Amino acid sequence: MSESITSTAARAKPGRPRRRKRPRNADPQASTRVEILKSAAAAFRRLGYHGATVEEIAAALHMKKGNLYYYFKNKEEILFACHQYSLDRLMQILHEVRQSGLPADEQLRRLVHAFVHTILDELHGTALFLDLEALSPPHLKAVIVRRDEFDRGVRTLLEEGMARGVFARGDQKLLAFALLGAVNWIPRWFNPSGAATSQEIADLFADFFVAGLRRA
Repeated sequence: MSESITSTAARAKPGRPRRRKRPRNADPQASTRVEILKSAAAAFRRLGYHGATVEEIAAALHMKKGNLYYYFKNKEEILFACHQYSLDRLMQILHEVRQSGLPADEQLRRLVHAFVHTILDELHGTALFLDLEALSPPHLKAVIVRRDEFDRGVRTLLEEGMARGVFARGDQKLLAFALLGAVNWIPRWFNPSGAATSQEIADLFADFFVAGLRRA
């Protein structure tokens, strides 16, 4: 393996960066859409939905405003896509955790970890309640339906843990609200340049909730 890498590097022309091969099935439009969402989510977090402009979102990606409109019709559609992207990831994570066969406390730990990383690292602070009032009624309804689906999945996990004696008995609805509310509030105070990293926050929140729910 090392000989192959060395010989390939030797043939490369000095001073010219080699192009990274795109995965065979990669969709360049889908990749660009995700980059736009990341830029938009960062702008929404810093300036708020109404304070962030489409020009700023495009400029952060070295794009022209007109090019951005090729992917999204308007700013509200970008906000909706941010929510959809986050919810897609969270539902995927929830499904993987539930299919893992691990004990309920380990499932919850992995879920909280992934939840924190999704909202802090993947879309730079897109909370599930971020600027909901800016969404059109059809988009708002779609987000709430899927958010409630995730909420029910968390409640089911807690209920299963209680039934198996892993977690202490309690109101799983209120406990799910406490967990989701705490994690969703992180983008309101998180500072990427601050002392705590997203990994440290994920560890602390996972430890806190798992320990608090465990049967004494």
